[in-house]
Amino acid sequence: MTVPRPLLPYLHFAAALRAHGFPAASEQTVDVIAATELLGPRALADIRAAARALYGPPPERWPEFDALFDQSFLGRTIAAPAMGDPEDMPDAYDAGTPELQPEAEEEDPSGSEATVAERLFARDFDALSEAQTLRRFARSAPAAMPMRRTRRTESHTKGPRPDPARAFRDMARRDGDIGHLPVRRRVVKPRRVLLLIDVSGSMKAQTDSALRIAHAVTQALPHVETFTLGTRLTRVTRALRPREQGLALSRVAGLVADWDGGTRLGDTLQVFLSVPRFASFARGAYCVILSDGLERGDPQALTDAVARLSRLSWGALWLSPLVQAGQTPETAAMQAIAPLIDHIGDGSSAARICAEILGFARGAPA
Repeated sequence: MTVPRPLLPYLHFAAALRAHGFPAASEQTVDVIAATELLGPRALADIRAAARALYGPPPERWPEFDALFDQSFLGRTIAAPAMGDPEDMPDAYDAGTPELQPEAEEEDPSGSEATVAERLFARDFDALSEAQTLRRFARSAPAAMPMRRTRRTESHTKGPRPDPARAFRDMARRDGDIGHLPVRRRVVKPRRVLLLIDVSGSMKAQTDSALRIAHAVTQALPHVETFTLGTRLTRVTRALRPREQGLALSRVAGLVADWDGGTRLGDTLQVFLSVPRFASFARGAYCVILSDGLERGDPQALTDAVARLSRLSWGALWLSPLVQAGQTPETAAMQAIAPLIDHIGDGSSAARICAEILGFARGAPA
């Protein structure tokens, strides 16, 4: 019997509880699933509260219980290995734990300066204002995205390879006669799309639109990976999977801790590439980086990371709000990586970002 995919986290959670010494009977798991359907939760916090009430862990073990819940429903938080001392490198999170973030002592509402300081707090998303643009983008994306030929083959009316199995079946049905030689061709599938989104303070005005576009891409295409960059690297792929945009963005708001903070693009990209599982997402992918490139650190770290990312990916598109109407990048970091990027485009608005993503996918050579 095949278990429906939405129920898998509940079953994994119950198994993890039993493995760590928590009482988790099958009846309790069924009750938690029923409570989820009854409550119609708007966030995972509601499911967590229902699980606490029905499994009944002792208060002194709540942190361990919550950690198992987050591992089952959101994924595991990991520390990425990278060169340098731990305090000098950003943390990496794979769909990390949603938690209350401390208030920032001083906030620059303009977000105009890029800094190396790490400031951790949550974010509220404004009301959606680009709905029509995103709907058009989601409809156009599947046909526009670049394709790749797999090793698998399929029967087709036109193809370079003969299909012996189909030919023998036709001969068996026709007493040894065959009218034409069946052929096969390689299966064509969409390439993976890798989105790397800068959430530092200097990108504050564009972050909301970038995450909404990431949600639209995730809903429209089968293979999409999304990471946020700032002072930390956070994988938010799972959080963006719910079809309802408000729920998806609220999950992202709880996962990402370094909203509107400092800018360490070179370090975070180095962390991304140092984790083999993450780096594999870039291999042969359509890589889109949404960032202004205002790097306060050594541009060499960013240059090395972008050079490797460009070699791994099918195509690298960098969209910056500072690049408009064909203007050339002026920052030292952007000038250093410009020769390594396939195209640097305008990322000043949701409409321009969507147009650049679709245009590069259609116009770049496969």
